[in-house]
Amino acid sequence: MITVIGSLNMDLVVQMEAFPKQGETILGKDFQTMPGGKGANQAVAAARLGIEIAMIGCVGSDSFGETLRTVLQQEHIQTEAIASTSVPTGIANILIYNNDNRIIVVPGANYELKPDHIEAAKEIIQKSQMVIMQLEIPMETTAYAIKLCKEANVPVLLNPAPAANFNMQWMEDITYITPNETECKQLFGDHFDQLLEKYPNKMIITLGSDGARYFDGEYPIHVPGFMTNAVDTTGAGDTFNGALAYALVEGQSLDQAVYFANLAASLSVEKYGAQSGMPTLEAVYARMAGEE
Repeated sequence: MITVIGSLNMDLVVQMEAFPKQGETILGKDFQTMPGGKGANQAVAAARLGIEIAMIGCVGSDSFGETLRTVLQQEHIQTEAIASTSVPTGIANILIYNNDNRIIVVPGANYELKPDHIEAAKEIIQKSQMVIMQLEIPMETTAYAIKLCKEANVPVLLNPAPAANFNMQWMEDITYITPNETECKQLFGDHFDQLLEKYPNKMIITLGSDGARYFDGEYPIHVPGFMTNAVDTTGAGDTFNGALAYALVEGQSLDQAVYFANLAASLSVEKYGAQSGMPTLEAVYARMAGEE
């Protein structure tokens, strides 16, 4: 089983012909509400591949919160550790233009997830094969969860987004960290080669359509991405992380797991919405067969 600790948001998605300039009002092409939040996205990505998933998070006592809980249950994700609060459910305002996106997140109930909630879910964490985390919850809660995982000897895959909520002291206690290029520069600087060598088989830098890089202890490894017809890149990174965790728990080597995760991410960008394009295991294997 994999446990995901993180955010649940309702995504408010607007498609447009151009991003508005400061002070400018434009007409959008389309508007949709879609389940999201990096935590929920990564939980769905892993669950679609067929592994047991538990979600720990916090939503508001409102219609968005009820919908998000129901969506996860429909994906066969355990939701008993999702708490409800009087603070409204978090939202993400996503603007999409020309296969690119700009995102504004209002954390809402996600910032009500406290260490007490993590302690209450200790048994779920202790029986997990891996815990996935991101940084759209309070830093104190992230720190407590990492400490609990270390005590229980449960590996942690940390996706450091948003990077501003990362604490460098966590590097010693996490098992894998998966920044994209922007997050990596913000947290560690531009010297990727030296950085990867410093954290062999732990630091995996995602490169979008170019794949991902890591250092295996002897050699720098670049696992290429896959050619695809991208429609919406929202959720591609979350798909990568969910798929990576799945593959590692299933016993794949890091090289195989990164390849698998790249493949899953390439499928996810072919549909609109963070969760709607996340592939099943059958879809990943079908594309894998076509690539070999």
